[in-house]
Amino acid sequence: MNILIFGPPGSGKSTHSRRIVEDYGMVYVSSGDIIRYEIERGSSLGREMDEYLSRGDLIPDTIVNTLIISRLRRQRNNFILDGYPRTPEQVIALENYLYDHGIRLDLAMEIFIDEETSVERISGRRICPNCGAIYHIKYKPPKVPGICDVCGSKLIQREDDREEVVRKRYRIYIRNMGPIIKFYKAKGIYVRIDGDGSIAEVWKRIQPLLDYIHAREQKRKEHE
Repeated sequence: MNILIFGPPGSGKSTHSRRIVEDYGMVYVSSGDIIRYEIERGSSLGREMDEYLSRGDLIPDTIVNTLIISRLRRQRNNFILDGYPRTPEQVIALENYLYDHGIRLDLAMEIFIDEETSVERISGRRICPNCGAIYHIKYKPPKVPGICDVCGSKLIQREDDREEVVRKRYRIYIRNMGPIIKFYKAKGIYVRIDGDGSIAEVWKRIQPLLDYIHAREQKRKEHE
């Protein structure tokens, strides 16, 4: 299977992507992970991208397209692509790449949540700058407020997790994804999953869909 997965900030798409990778043996390609890697290693490109993210703005298409297509060239099939494409220009770049290499998408799955849920999930997140442990002030609080359970460091809130930035990111997502959703609906591969509820509840909505597509693809291969 080749799958696109997307959703507003805090929708849980990365969490469910990793579950899909484990259960279905797929390769996870995350635009967020690729971008964070560049930022963490302090490259000039990473510093430029970090400035966009701290303001809640989208990174320019030319930068993102180059990073993602370069990664996809190393994984031609059986991938789940998280967080890309996010603009019509990125759709064009991806579709051109897929067409040129004879690759077919099986599913474009959106995990959807409303704005207030997005803000609550993201703005409550706290991160340990020392060991990388992640907490949430409501859903996974540390034993001592503001202090990491693992190493005792003071927890921080990332700049792009601030409420005003999350709201901006959410509204940009809704605005930009309209034509993209319309495009994948026309291709007959778009499905919206209700992202409200626990991780287990949302997974119960995702799993039957993936089982169906996986079984369909297995039958198709048998008849080739």
